[in-house]
Amino acid sequence: MIKTELCDLLGIQYPVFQGGMAWISDGKLAAAVSNGGGLGLISAMNADAAYLKKQIDIARSLTDKPFGVNIMLLSPFADEVAKLVADEKIDVVTTGAGNPSKFMTMWIEAGIKVIPVVASVGMAKLVTKAGASAVIAEGGESGGHVGELTTMTLVPIICDNTNLPVIAAGGIADGRGMAAALMLGAVGVQMGTRFLVAEECGVHPNYKKKIIKANDLATMTTGKRLGHPVRGLRNQFAKDYLKAEYSDITDEALEKLGGGALYRAAIEGDEKTGSFCAGQISALVTKEEPAADIILDVVTGAEKILSGANRFSIQ
Repeated sequence: MIKTELCDLLGIQYPVFQGGMAWISDGKLAAAVSNGGGLGLISAMNADAAYLKKQIDIARSLTDKPFGVNIMLLSPFADEVAKLVADEKIDVVTTGAGNPSKFMTMWIEAGIKVIPVVASVGMAKLVTKAGASAVIAEGGESGGHVGELTTMTLVPIICDNTNLPVIAAGGIADGRGMAAALMLGAVGVQMGTRFLVAEECGVHPNYKKKIIKANDLATMTTGKRLGHPVRGLRNQFAKDYLKAEYSDITDEALEKLGGGALYRAAIEGDEKTGSFCAGQISALVTKEEPAADIILDVVTGAEKILSGANRFSIQ
């Protein structure tokens, strides 16, 4: 079975992370992924410390394996949740949407492994100097907030510019994606969209159905005008938002237009006005299954490819 330095670093069986998805990655899903041998992550999203503490308690009641918390640094509650994870001595913290440097000394002193999401060489170098344990190189194929570079390009560039272990994210949902990531220099993968259809994922059933039915052209990117592009499934909300971006609407009104859209999709299942964040890999996600089975399928698939059971030979 595939084992990398990431497994030893974090005490996990397989080098597979579950992405921190707002309104989706809760304590139950994180525990299921960790019990399956990967690293489950709770999303702190825009919630306060009380919400996060509840999810941490749920995860700890369901698993004795390592799990982590993803902190969205643009959250108005970033300071209080940053302190909470330090007080709780969470195993791993991943970060996104900003620079985590101001919190890293506190987290490292608490014994936490800090693994920021990076979309550029500059950010990778910055967090390397600040004491990160590893980085997640996330390409623009991923769901939710995305950068400009693709995973195929970003991963090797990041590997060449840091001595830290690199986890690849974006466009990975099966053994082929994991094998490709490892060949690019990564030591593990992070998946979000694939875990959306885990049986233990509590997202609204309409969300899962839309992922399973998605085809190769199902996603689109909006939000570039405001500097925070988001990839999601193509529905009426996404099309209306994109149209508004190129109108004379004010930035303030455009920002307001997107307010609550992910909640409406993930919690209420609103197929018209909800924002169904999802990666381009949605077309390869075809069924709902336990988180442990998802992990095993990806890892064994990658192992089969990397061990030589492929469609070519070297003469």
